[in-house]
Parts: sequence; C-alpha cells; structure tokens
Amino acid sequence: METITTKPKKIHKIKVDKQLLEKAKTDTDTEKQVIVHCFLKSEFGMNIRIWKSTYLRDKDSSHKSNLLTSYNITEYPIWMSINGDEAEFTLVFSALPKSCNGFDLFEDIPQGGGFYTGLIPRNKSDVYSVEIYT
Repeated sequence: METITTKPKKIHKIKVDKQLLEKAKTDTDTEKQVIVHCFLKSEFGMNIRIWKSTYLRDKDSSHKSNLLTSYNITEYPIWMSINGDEAEFTLVFSALPKSCNGFDLFEDIPQGGGFYTGLIPRNKSDVYSVEIYT
C-alpha cells in the first residue's frame, strides 16, 4: 500500500473592516420587529379597523414603535364586520429599544374607541398574544 503525503492547505485569515461590522450589527437590530397577535371580544355585529397611528409605547422612555403592517384586519378608513363575538388579527411593529422592559399598545385616533392593552411585559421573542379592549 502506498502512502501519499500532502502539504496542509494554507489558511487565510479574513479581516473585516470594523466599521462595516458595526454597521451590520446596527442593520440587524433595525430589522427586528415586534409581532402582536390580538384577540378582541366584542358585541355581535361590531365593526373594527386599525389606524396607522397605532404604536407600541415603551413604559420607561418616550420611544414609540410604529405599526408596519397588519393581518386579518382592515386599515382606516375601511371597516371590517366581525362575524360572531370574537376577532383575531396580527399587528407588526418596528423594533423596541433593547432597554425596554414593558410597553403598551395604543391606537392614537381622533375619536373614541381606540384599541388599548395596558402594560405588556417584554419577552425575548418579541412575539405576544394580547386581549384588546375598546
């Protein structure tokens, strides 16, 4: 049996520019989102909608995470009828600051009846299930 010897391959070290690395970290943090699955109990035959002025309000700072998109609910000015006495929808918001420990969901509208949750404790996944009160 013949033995074959080879030279070990030279390993090249790759240097990444520190500024580029920091920008990548910042971009990753910017892309984070907060997902809120909402459950609304209502009177039979109620109409609902969500306004783009809905946001998450950090309890310890003035930070507001803006509503990016919504699923299974119409946006102002279009109303959506609820079939039955419950509605489920999902809201996606921009990232909360790392320092945030709790927040509330607030629909800031120029009339009565906006959605509000009260304090929601922060978790690591930034995915939440909440009951909405009007």
